Amino acid sequence: MDKVKISFEGQIWGQIKLPASKSISNRALLINALSRNAILPQNLSDSDDTLVMHRALREMPDTIDIGAAGTAMRFLTAYLSVTPGEHIITGTERMRHRPIGILVEALRSLGASVAYEGVEGFPPLRIVGHDNLDGGQLTVPGNVSSQYISALLMIAPTLEKGLCLTLTGTIASRPYLDMTISMMREFGAKVEWRGSDTIEVQPGNCRQRTYTIESDWSAASYWYELVALAPDELANVTLLGLYPESLQGDSAVREMFRPLGVETKFFRDDDGTVGVGLTRQGEPCQHLELDLIGQPDLAQTLIVCCAMLGTTFRFSGLASLKIKETNRTAALQAELRKLGIVIHEDGDSVVYWDGERCEAETNPTISTYEDHRMAMAFAPVCLRRGSIRICNPEVVSKSYPAFWKDLKRVGLKILEG
Repeated sequence: MDKVKISFEGQIWGQIKLPASKSISNRALLINALSRNAILPQNLSDSDDTLVMHRALREMPDTIDIGAAGTAMRFLTAYLSVTPGEHIITGTERMRHRPIGILVEALRSLGASVAYEGVEGFPPLRIVGHDNLDGGQLTVPGNVSSQYISALLMIAPTLEKGLCLTLTGTIASRPYLDMTISMMREFGAKVEWRGSDTIEVQPGNCRQRTYTIESDWSAASYWYELVALAPDELANVTLLGLYPESLQGDSAVREMFRPLGVETKFFRDDDGTVGVGLTRQGEPCQHLELDLIGQPDLAQTLIVCCAMLGTTFRFSGLASLKIKETNRTAALQAELRKLGIVIHEDGDSVVYWDGERCEAETNPTISTYEDHRMAMAFAPVCLRRGSIRICNPEVVSKSYPAFWKDLKRVGLKILEG
């Protein structure tokens, strides 16, 4: 479909089985492969990112095309460096413009053979893998994508000297590093924080084990937005498979949406089913300030939601938005102007709205820039405008293939065109 029209009349109510976490799925697949584990992780995500990574690890073709999957590009670049054989790894046009130089230089300093097939600092890459890289001491910037750092950590047990990784400057997306470390430990790796900026990984193979993936808190954020924007105060959505003690940093969404009027209640049924119930509680705040350095994937959801509620905001820690699937800051500015909202940047990492408005388009169509989170963050706007059109709706398959079907389950109408 070229575009969909999303409309709403009635009440938001229903139960949703969320997709499995692609962040956990992709880490589990890589650790699994490095440990030579024949037991496939259970409840893997059905997202594009996970499917391309699973296929690449299973088939290992000479040329690996990961499409738009940034996580797969970073993780597989590290994996191929410690796996005997020669491969080219490439992706979409956008992927070939997403920087990877810091990871490549780090791998080269460990002895890896990685060459650029095109523009220096960007995919595609030609990698000749070796299973006897030395390892040792390594220093990288902490304010780069956490996926670079996670990729290095996960291959570290295979290095002859392990890895002592020092992070300089502000550490971005630290919850994702803690997720990686926790999962490595569950597979038997010896990895520890040494102080606030150094991670030490001992050499030694991870063990084989069964592993089950939990549901995706990032996907849950769009349901929080739906409940917050619902015109009916009786809006009620149940999300299955979420745990209060989660590996995912985006589980902080439950606290971030509390001042926006959404209450979270965890439950566990007698049959073992777990999840959360989302309900409206009170009025949204007039102004919200958050540091999202640990949860940058929640930025689009929160920004669009606050704008539709009339809640002014100032969100910091967002420097990484410019190197995601698109320049998310610029994309948000362009699409919110269609809705009459003018947001601004303050330096490289702050996005704010002081209430400034412009003339809104009568029948806006939201462009998604090949970015799944743009589509899902703007879909709930229909609850405040009656309807909204979204371009390239299939882009949600990157992380949440059933998103549009799930919206229908709670009362929204989705029509082509």
